[in-house]
Order: sequence, then C-alpha cells, then structure tokens
Amino acid sequence: MTGSALHTEVAPSLLRKINDRRVLEVIRQLGTASRADVVRASGLTAPTVSKAVASLLKGGLLEERDQVAPGVGRPARVLRLASEQTSVLGVVIDTPTCWVGVAGLSGEILPANESSFALPPTYAGLLSAIEARISQLVQQYGSPPRGIGLSVPGQVNSSLHEVVFSPNLHMLDGHRPGVDLAERLGIPCAMLQESHALCLGERMFGAARGLKNFAMLDVSTGLGLGVMSGGQLLTGHSGLAGELGHITVDPDGLPCGCGNTGCLETVATDSALCRLVSQRLGQTLNIEDIVRRVQAGELDVREELQRTGEYLAIAIAAAINIFNPSTLLIHGRLFELGDDVFARITQRARQRSLQPSQADCRLLRARGSKRKGAIAGMLQHLNDSLAPAWT
Repeated sequence: MTGSALHTEVAPSLLRKINDRRVLEVIRQLGTASRADVVRASGLTAPTVSKAVASLLKGGLLEERDQVAPGVGRPARVLRLASEQTSVLGVVIDTPTCWVGVAGLSGEILPANESSFALPPTYAGLLSAIEARISQLVQQYGSPPRGIGLSVPGQVNSSLHEVVFSPNLHMLDGHRPGVDLAERLGIPCAMLQESHALCLGERMFGAARGLKNFAMLDVSTGLGLGVMSGGQLLTGHSGLAGELGHITVDPDGLPCGCGNTGCLETVATDSALCRLVSQRLGQTLNIEDIVRRVQAGELDVREELQRTGEYLAIAIAAAINIFNPSTLLIHGRLFELGDDVFARITQRARQRSLQPSQADCRLLRARGSKRKGAIAGMLQHLNDSLAPAWT
C-alpha cells in the first residue's frame, strides 16, 4: 500500500474519532445539551455533530433524554454523558485511609457508591481489600465499569507503569498496582501519580475548568506538584516530575520518608502540622481531628500553623518562580483552620516570590479532591482512547 493510499484510508477515520472526542468534551463542559448547543459550542458543522453523536450513543458514552419543559409541543431531546448504563471506578491509595468509588461518565460520585477503609499492612492485603470493595460496589451500581482510575502517592514511572518509590507508603515501592488490579478484575486501569490526578480532577470538575495552563500544589499527606501546560501534564522523562516536596530546606531537619533530612514535605503540609500539634498535646491527631476541634473552639493551633505556613509560603513561591503559572491551585485541609489562613499564607508567598512572576499568577484554593482526581484519570483515559486531543 502506498503512502498516499494509506493517508486516504486512515485520515478520515482519525478525523471522525477526533470529532467524537470533541463532542464528548463539549457535552462534559455543558452538562446537558441539544445537538444545536453542541454545534454552537464546538464549532463543528451540524452534520458532523450528528455523526459524532450517533457514534457516541452507539458506543454507550452518551445518553439521550427528553427535556422536561413547560408548555405545549414536543419535548426537546438533550444529550448527556452516560450514567445509567455506563460507569467508571476510582481508587485512591493513601495513608491512613484508602477509598474506592463508582461514578457515571459525568463524574458524579454518590455516597452510596463509595467505600473507605483503613490501609492494610501489606501490598497483597491492599490489593485484596480493593478487589473486594470494587466487586461489592459494581454489584450495587449495576452497570459494568469502563475502567478504573487509580491515584497513588510517590514516583510513578509512566513507561513501566510502576511505583518506583513512594516515600510515605513504601509498600508500593517496585509494584505495579494498576497492572495487578487490571489482571485481578479484568478491567482496564489507568494509574496516575496523585498530584497529576489532582490536576486532571481540578481541570475536569474544579476551579481549573477550561484552563490549559496551570499548576496544582498538593500539601496534604505529602507535598507534590502537578503542572498542566497546553492541556498536557508535564511528567518529565519517565513520569517522575513534580517532586517539589523533596527539596531540602533544612539540612539539619527531620528525617523524611525519602531517606533525606529536612525536606520541604516534612515542614509544609497537613501532615507536618498534625505532627507538631500531636507532639505538643501528647496524643496522635489527624487533620480531620484538628480541623474539627479548632472549628469547635476546643483547640488553638496558631503557633503550629504559623510555623507550617511559613514553609508552605516557601513552597508556593518556589512553584511560582520555577514554573511561572498563570494560575496556581493549592490543595490542603489546613486552610480550613480559619477564614483568613489562605489569604495570610499566600500573601507571605507573594512576598517571597519574584515580583513579575507573582504579579501575573492567580492563587486559588483547589476545589477538587484525590477522589475526583482518580475518577478524572479514567475519564481522561477514555478520551485519549477515542482520539488525540483537539488542538
């Protein structure tokens, strides 16, 4: 077959798939939409949209329903992402609690369709616990899942599909939980590093909707950074980019799970705040305990918050100076400890940043979660399976 003949046969098929993806993404943005709405929002012609819709309906990615509206006349038909006959799974491996949930293609997670459990002590036990809860949830939800989005902490080699090193959860080191779960369950699994999953979740469902260039700083269990540039995640040579938390800020500081001492992660996260408060009180508290007690007026953590906030400002300034994002979203529970906490820490971060870079950067609290990130990871995988991204 000649090159020109190959081009003639392949190009129209690829273009149809690109159009399918474009229509699917437009309907995700709109929520529900008529075909006319999709034509206006996508810039595609009406015949092209009709063909794409027919393909997506046949593939089970869209559903069509009558729109209930007052007045006389035939109800309008509207399109939405499939949720009744199609689902995806999300899995978040974290410490001390893991999570499994089911969502339709819209990404909505219902409380009845999720399960949290304490992190098992072994890798084999973890896989068995996830498998058991997925089987239970799939049976409850009733629709066969299209795949699993898996959020994991640590460094993920994207070419090997392996967690090569997880400073805060060493049981994952050298394992391929995405591959292992897919083999156990017979369901495709897309594994993402948790900061990258947060990026996708925030763009799909949160404060970064519609943005192609932004950064996401996660300061919850550990400290990680995800960067979206031109609509694509910056993952580095092997997928290991974004480990801002393992930059040394105190050579004589605390031991870090990575084996180093004085890493930014040890002083600028929810976990770091919890450690300081727990040491003072002589009892182990997690971030939920601290937030609840502070909001109830039972606990004063201003001293610990001041110390953690200073280091967090350094982390924010580093992200601004290094990556020059137009928007930096920050994900962490410590901002719930007071109405002015976010404003005070980000003001300090701006003082530590290069003026031209910080002046051109919006600082926002993230609205997403690791759970939404896991779901978004699988939904993004479905998009990518259709065709390359629309440019």
